[in-house]
Amino acid sequence: RSRGWARGIGTSSSSSVVDEPITPSVKISDTQLLINGKFVDAASGKTFPTLDPRTGEVITHVAEGDVEDVNRAVAAARKAFDEGPWPRMTAYERSSILLRFADLLEKHKDDLAAIETWDNGKPYKQAAESEIPNVIRLMRYYAGWADKIHGLTVPVDGEYHVQTLHEPIGVAGQIIPWNFPLLMFTWKIGPALACGNTVVLKTAELTPLSALYAARLLHEAGLPPGVLNIISGFGPTAGSALCSHMDVDKLAFTGSTQTGKTVLDLAAKSNLKPVTLELGGKSPFIICKDTDIDKAVEVAHFALFFNQGQCCNAGSRTFVHESVYDEFVEKAKARAMKRVVGDPFKPGVEQGPQIDTKQFEKIRTYIKSGIESGATLECGGERHGSKGFFIQPTVFSNVQDDMLIAKDEIFGPVQTILKFKDIDEVIRRANKSRYGLAAGVFTQNIDTANTLSRALQVGSVWINCYHVFDAAIPFGGYKMSGIGREKGVYSLSNYLQVKAVVSPLKNPAWL
Repeated sequence: RSRGWARGIGTSSSSSVVDEPITPSVKISDTQLLINGKFVDAASGKTFPTLDPRTGEVITHVAEGDVEDVNRAVAAARKAFDEGPWPRMTAYERSSILLRFADLLEKHKDDLAAIETWDNGKPYKQAAESEIPNVIRLMRYYAGWADKIHGLTVPVDGEYHVQTLHEPIGVAGQIIPWNFPLLMFTWKIGPALACGNTVVLKTAELTPLSALYAARLLHEAGLPPGVLNIISGFGPTAGSALCSHMDVDKLAFTGSTQTGKTVLDLAAKSNLKPVTLELGGKSPFIICKDTDIDKAVEVAHFALFFNQGQCCNAGSRTFVHESVYDEFVEKAKARAMKRVVGDPFKPGVEQGPQIDTKQFEKIRTYIKSGIESGATLECGGERHGSKGFFIQPTVFSNVQDDMLIAKDEIFGPVQTILKFKDIDEVIRRANKSRYGLAAGVFTQNIDTANTLSRALQVGSVWINCYHVFDAAIPFGGYKMSGIGREKGVYSLSNYLQVKAVVSPLKNPAWL
């Protein structure tokens, strides 16, 4: 091989983009803001288009929320929390509503998967067989937690009875990303609602549709008005207003690290509201010398290319031991060239389009950077087809740590393969990143697995697997990958206040 545009570069994959995109049968009807239990227009009357990434054409227009709409939504959430039935009903009643919601999600799963694919570009099979079942499972998981949240009795020195109360924090402001719209919607609202809070949620402007559809189902399940409010709009306007609002008690944000800094700053400058952040990543996937290469190639491929590479925890730095490096590179190249790219509604398609033209061009800029910095382009690197935002599955070898493609979050179908000599070296290099979201380890040696899983400065380590998500598994990062944890029991603490209550005891029988 030679550096840059080498001879023998693979430039084709086994599918081409369908000329006439498949039109989904689902009807798009929920396009307004949700405030106080009703779908309403934005105060300004403005709308904005949401596009089909397969073509760049408009799917529909959605209400564009702004400061006034955020104020109305927060007021509704505040009233619902301070005066409404949600935090005052029994935890079992809250649980029952969330379970009915999960049942409705299951009933409408085909429509939800179609909306998710249409608005986002992800393969329908992925949405229907993986993501929507996880959405349903997560809501049932948090429905189960609703009546199991309780405090403690605490023994202390002296004749006192001490108890802790776990109380809902109040009005939660939540902002979700475009890469997993419905999953992120439920990751946010599940624990917040189970704890008895009310919510104002801003959807991503690129993918607003599935959350609105699901919110209608949640109200059909019996959610009281004002408990969940949804604003579709843009970060600098609606997002900023939500983060700065003095009557929001808590913020949760998933998105880029740069925007996360802004969210944190706005929260601090307003009412010092607590913030949880799930941000970017540049996750190492470490392939040791004792590995089964064929299996490692397939899992590493999945770790990077899943969801068009638009995944914060993508295994985007593939570290391969020098003794198996050449074999791995050849097989990784072959696998990428077999990846089926095309209309995500078409059976057999593994990779759909990137989300929009901005992301499409960003990825192409990083590919150009990789070539110019001296990495070897093994395959891909070009646009796929002539319409929409499709990019060929791309593999780089001979990648060095100081290259932008090895440091920055590309958020696209670009695999970078680096070589290492020993475990101490790869630990040092893997940890030399501003991110710390996740890591993969592929080895047949339990000692190696234990050494790496403890040494890697990340929130999740997958051993001989990747992208294993379950409602009970906490998710979040070290360093600039975020603050706090989503999912599992750990996420409940994000939405609870702990109150200590102390009262004197008179002639106690025991202490």
